[in-house]
Amino acid sequence: MHLNKTTTHAIRLLVACAQAEADMVKVADLATTLDLTQQNTFKIVHLLSRAGLVSAMRGRNGGVALARAATDIRVGEVVAAMEYPEAKLSPSTADKTIHAQNVPLINEAVSAFLEVLNQNSIADLAAANSSKKPKRSDKTPAARKRASTLQAYQPSKAEKASSMSRGQLSK
Repeated sequence: MHLNKTTTHAIRLLVACAQAEADMVKVADLATTLDLTQQNTFKIVHLLSRAGLVSAMRGRNGGVALARAATDIRVGEVVAAMEYPEAKLSPSTADKTIHAQNVPLINEAVSAFLEVLNQNSIADLAAANSSKKPKRSDKTPAARKRASTLQAYQPSKAEKASSMSRGQLSK
């Protein structure tokens, strides 16, 4: 299965909102964090809002927050809402037949795909995302030594210029 970019951005947006917990997150901040345009971020927020996954509030103190607890939002539900918005799925029907009329094999494959995705919630992704960032203290002494050795061998701008001029003279 292949997900469109909007779906993957929507999942990333929901994870960012889950990491912010109950706080409202500004769309401009989400756009910067996710490296998206504000227009694209607004479009995704609108789609997620229509699906009942986020609540958005306009204005100076506005922003975006999850409409439900992150543990209650299943990944398959998000994918179904973004990939098949015309299906109007509820969380309980997100793993049911989606859209391929008269093609039972495709319906079965999509249902199996969504069923696997529904085994994880946005909270699971948020927890995995926050634990992925390595801390500086997690590095082994050998890794720190290699990093400092590599930094020691990087020539300065003056050394680079000097070696370039020597190379040009010898030709």
